[in-house]
Amino acid sequence: MSDHESTYVPKSGFEKWLDTRLPIIRFGADYMALPTPRNLNYWYTFGAILMVCLLTQIITGIVLAMHYTPNTSMAFASVERIMRDVNGGWLIRYVHANGASMFFIATYIHMLRGLYYGSYKAPREMIWIIGCVIFFLLIATAFLGYVLPWGQMSFWGAEVITNLIGAIPMIGEPILIWLRGGPSIDNATLNRFFSLHYLLPFAILGCVVLHVWALHTSGQNNPVGILIPKERTTKDTVPFHPYYTVKDGFAIILFLMMFAAFVFFMPNALGHADNYIPANPLQTPPHIVPEWYLLPFYAILRAVPDKFGGVLAMFGAIAVLFILPWLDTSKVRSMRYRPTMKVFFLIFVFVAFVLGWCGGQLPDAPVVPGMASFVLFDGELNSFLWLTRLATAYYFAFFLIIMPVVGLRETPLPIPASISEPVLTGGGAMAAAVPASPEKKG
Repeated sequence: MSDHESTYVPKSGFEKWLDTRLPIIRFGADYMALPTPRNLNYWYTFGAILMVCLLTQIITGIVLAMHYTPNTSMAFASVERIMRDVNGGWLIRYVHANGASMFFIATYIHMLRGLYYGSYKAPREMIWIIGCVIFFLLIATAFLGYVLPWGQMSFWGAEVITNLIGAIPMIGEPILIWLRGGPSIDNATLNRFFSLHYLLPFAILGCVVLHVWALHTSGQNNPVGILIPKERTTKDTVPFHPYYTVKDGFAIILFLMMFAAFVFFMPNALGHADNYIPANPLQTPPHIVPEWYLLPFYAILRAVPDKFGGVLAMFGAIAVLFILPWLDTSKVRSMRYRPTMKVFFLIFVFVAFVLGWCGGQLPDAPVVPGMASFVLFDGELNSFLWLTRLATAYYFAFFLIIMPVVGLRETPLPIPASISEPVLTGGGAMAAAVPASPEKKG
């Protein structure tokens, strides 16, 4: 499926000349004709949605950079000037600010889909690993961008996160000084954050090219989770265009409608009100929290009482994703045919929401107000801190314990022998849960 022969034929003299020197048109034409599994559902459209989000963020970010001033005494005022005095500036700023949230919504759905359908399994490990690199760069870019408006939450968020880096033994302090540009957050820090925030999206774009290249090489996964042998390519696949370009286009339109609803009707719903207050190093906000899409990792950070341990847990929550292809011991890709693992996956999704909710609460706030008088809910047992610790424990147990153990002990359901046979034959031939041949191993 990934090594199909090129069908592109140059039509004009210019195309022939270009094709012998830089076959970029051939590459695009071959990608449009790429044999793609015919059973991809709408969960597979979020890759195209993410590309739209990335391009939107880059374009709006370039325009905003033309008017932004990375100086602690003028940054907040420059953002307000963009909103009030620049033609269309309010729209560009709201698109960029809400675009970050839309980017993370699509990213989390895209990653959960890959987790559910086993898209990280061989031979697609590099696709998953590059995707994790993109995710890490996206988190870094979002954090750096959150600091630029130089509001109260921007400043204190930078203060908290950069201090955490200083907790790393031996190398933490030099990295902290380099990142801040001095002993405290000041003009040098804002300049560094602005430069890195401008640079990283282009690094993400380069990783996306590698991501697509790896996908083109290894082939697309599908909801059934079986590899498509060459002899069944014509029966189990369709050309990417027009079948999936139309499907992706329709999904993009629906996504942009949701995007537009936030931009035009509730542009500040996903932000924090304190960021409309100019940064004041002498006044600490009552509750310092990051943007909503970083709250689960912030909750994991706070779940560990030791500062350095919290930093390790937070970065470990991302690092464990990189080794996921080797943690899952099951021979079956898709959780459609893994009923036990499907239950644990649904619990994992619920726990992720719980972590996000806990990350936005005060650690010592009561989970059940008014229940502190009961012995069971007395003291810390009624706090979000303990709920966060339980959720954090399940997060790591899901990857490090549940996946390896369930993969070895679970009895999967029978999987189809191909994509088309279950549909064309009213049930079709069923293969063994553990395929015998390497070509169908999945």
